[in-house]
Amino acid sequence: MRRTRRLYGRDAECAALDEFLADIRSGRGRVLVLRGEAGVGKTALLTYLHNRKPDVRVLRVTGVESDMELPYAGLQQLCAPLLDRLDRLTRPQRDAVSVAFGLAAGPAPDAFLVGLAVLSLLSEVAGTQPLLCLVDDAQWIDRASLQALTFVARRLTAEPVGVIFAARATAGHDTALAGLPVLAITGLCTEHAGQLLDSVVPGRLDRRVRDQIVAETRGLPLGLLESARNRTAAELAGGFGDPGRPGPPLQIELTYAQRIAAMPGPTRRLLLAAAADPVGDPLLLMRAAQRLGIPADALAPAERDGLIEFAGRVLFNHPLVRSAAYRCADLAERRAIHAVLAEVTDPAVDPDRRAWHSAYATTGPDDTVAADLEAAAERAQQRGGVAAAAAFLQRATALTRDPVRRGARALAAARAKCDAAAPAEAEDLLGIAELGPLTDLDRARATRLRARLLLSRGHLQGPAVHELLDAARQLENLDDPGAAETYLEALTAAMHAGRLGEAGTLHDTARSARAVATPAAELTHPAYLLVSGISRRIGTDSGTGHTELRAAVALLDTMLHTDPCHLQWPGGAFPIAQESAVHELWDDEAWHRLATRSVQLARDTAALAILPRALGYRAGAHIQAGEFAAAAMLIEEADSISAATGYPSMTDHSLILAAWRGHPTEANPFIQAAAERATSRGAGRLLGLTAYARALLHNGLGNYDQAYAAAREACEYQDLGLFGWSLGELVESASRCGEPDAAKRALRQLEESTLPSGTDWALGTLAASRALLADDQLAEELYVEAIQRLDRTRIVVHQARARLRHGEWLRRMNRRADARTQLGAAHTMFTRMGAHAFAERARRELVAAGQKTRSRSVAGGDRLTAQEAQIAGLAAAGLTNQEIGAQLFISTHTVEWHLRKVFVKLHITSRRQLRGTSWAH
Repeated sequence: MRRTRRLYGRDAECAALDEFLADIRSGRGRVLVLRGEAGVGKTALLTYLHNRKPDVRVLRVTGVESDMELPYAGLQQLCAPLLDRLDRLTRPQRDAVSVAFGLAAGPAPDAFLVGLAVLSLLSEVAGTQPLLCLVDDAQWIDRASLQALTFVARRLTAEPVGVIFAARATAGHDTALAGLPVLAITGLCTEHAGQLLDSVVPGRLDRRVRDQIVAETRGLPLGLLESARNRTAAELAGGFGDPGRPGPPLQIELTYAQRIAAMPGPTRRLLLAAAADPVGDPLLLMRAAQRLGIPADALAPAERDGLIEFAGRVLFNHPLVRSAAYRCADLAERRAIHAVLAEVTDPAVDPDRRAWHSAYATTGPDDTVAADLEAAAERAQQRGGVAAAAAFLQRATALTRDPVRRGARALAAARAKCDAAAPAEAEDLLGIAELGPLTDLDRARATRLRARLLLSRGHLQGPAVHELLDAARQLENLDDPGAAETYLEALTAAMHAGRLGEAGTLHDTARSARAVATPAAELTHPAYLLVSGISRRIGTDSGTGHTELRAAVALLDTMLHTDPCHLQWPGGAFPIAQESAVHELWDDEAWHRLATRSVQLARDTAALAILPRALGYRAGAHIQAGEFAAAAMLIEEADSISAATGYPSMTDHSLILAAWRGHPTEANPFIQAAAERATSRGAGRLLGLTAYARALLHNGLGNYDQAYAAAREACEYQDLGLFGWSLGELVESASRCGEPDAAKRALRQLEESTLPSGTDWALGTLAASRALLADDQLAEELYVEAIQRLDRTRIVVHQARARLRHGEWLRRMNRRADARTQLGAAHTMFTRMGAHAFAERARRELVAAGQKTRSRSVAGGDRLTAQEAQIAGLAAAGLTNQEIGAQLFISTHTVEWHLRKVFVKLHITSRRQLRGTSWAH
């Protein structure tokens, strides 16, 4: 059988790869995902690119299915040739990647620091020569490595670095690769498939046989080659084979199994040993051969047949060869090989892999091996390998004899699987745990975990809330902090369901939660105070709870700055509980401090489940401060992380930002789509937010009838932390469209929301709303009070809005000069922040007041992008390029590239000039 080097039918794909390579050579970073099913030719295309690299350095790694549970295994293989440059990294980056690669001991590395270290490492190498990273079989790369590599890929801008992932069409890590540019690789057309077959068949190929092969293999190149290889010359010449012989298998892997089965016994055993050890360590394989009494040259037949080769490591010529070599052996043979590999693996160098091999060598329960796996799980957790820990604990569960220990390990494995975003496996393990004799504490934790799994699938209605309440009651007197956290989870789940939840569920939950807080505990754990405050705010008619919420916010503020390590939040409770508390208190200073510190803490601890939410929390503060560019940058980062980790995308603050920006053609479809998602998921709070966003948008546009309808919808349900904002929109829209009674009712409710707080934000908002309904004598006094109070806050959007309302009132009073002063200030503020609708409303009023003006237009080419604006702001604050890169998780080279563009757009020449430039448009 001849081998072909030509890629038939791949002219378009090769042209795209040539363009990719040209971009890298010209200094432009690129990323691409080759998508296609097994055998379609992705590896051949990577090899094509590899061979066209005379002036480009290439790093290549191939994913191995059995290696997926070992964190950073793939990344270590890819970066192994670059480890001599680790000393070029900053100390935190060097320490993080050293622990991740097992080169040093230490606590679990910060995942973002690992990603940034790899980005810095690749950027350092690319400084002298363009760099190409090829990741084959990405669906089998361990999750930690793939997240780090996609983190790098999403941040390639000005580095001459290219990253190409080859992944199956149904890749296991689709969430990590989501959003990256894709080149779809499909089977060959009939003409090109026939040409490929003609090129490899030495004799006559009957046309009908050829057409049959092409049809059965659907034009998959590997299937075509293997089908031709497994047919005799007689069969190829006209289908004259033995009729008793089965036809070609549809599964390509079976063809490899047939070739392996034809090998001598010692060769098959060594192939099995190589397949069972995905690291490809030739020394380990030789030790195994020696232990088995097999000569080293026993692999020669497999090498001659093109199944395996040695190139510094043991390499199968296709991953399906590896799986075929493993699966075609019977269970006893596999166990024997794993036992040998466990014996020859050094326990001091690689105890985890030794434990893994031992686990697969056992024939029944083995408490010693189970204990080793449990220890391996602890080490994996310390290295940030949640998925590996879950796999170790899952196997340990199966090998544990004692029912009590088995139940505890199954529960631990279920929690780890849940954290690793594997809910189906978590449910299976939880079922195993619940069948055993669990302690009362573990039984309660199991109930809580089952409820959390329900919530993770989007079940926001009654069952999940009821199970959380049940778990919370069970945890009382066993784990009181855990009980408080579980009550908080139940409360926030019910709050999230909101108006779409079961009738009475929220108030029933609040009533149950109020009993958990104890005075002594409240002083040391913010969850108690949040439960107490939130349950009183939503569960009573007296409007109490401010005292507890104020104490919770103060305690959170202290802990975030002095003892952040002891803050362990229930995943879903963090954003709604903390943010709702701050909003109910109308405390903009606390919002700023808590949001800023929460982002920093999430970054420092690599809390991927929390960071997108924390970024959204901080983005909300930026929006209220009129810093739309900074908010957009954080929201974009949050969405990027969510896409990479598989967490739901943040939409709450995106909606508010869209409403404030005031472009109806962009905002309305976005808000409508969010409302449809909210309805389908039973997310009543999000549905209320979409109504608030519509009210805000239409008030800005001056469409007061539409704003009134939306505000009424938003206020039909008292969403904690959002209701007060919606009342403000209702007062304005109702007063503008001839609904004074509705405006007065809304104002009375707004008074109940703001007066207990007493902050300038609360009282300034109240004064601005009262002024809309006041008589002419009192109105001006209230407008002035609103402006003075809001000017003492960080709520810049409402500072501008108070001036707009005052200016509108002054114009109606025919005080045109005074009106122009207030309206001009409002117009400038709205224009600077990018609040288009409100700026246009102010401009129209200015024209009516006798001032000639026009809409401000900023050329698209001169406007800073969100990332440029954030980098400019950090540079203006005095941060170095290296510090900016570390904070934003981009390379120093990328920072320099963006700053050069900023200087050109702002017509400046130095960083010092940034401090006096208005750049955040």
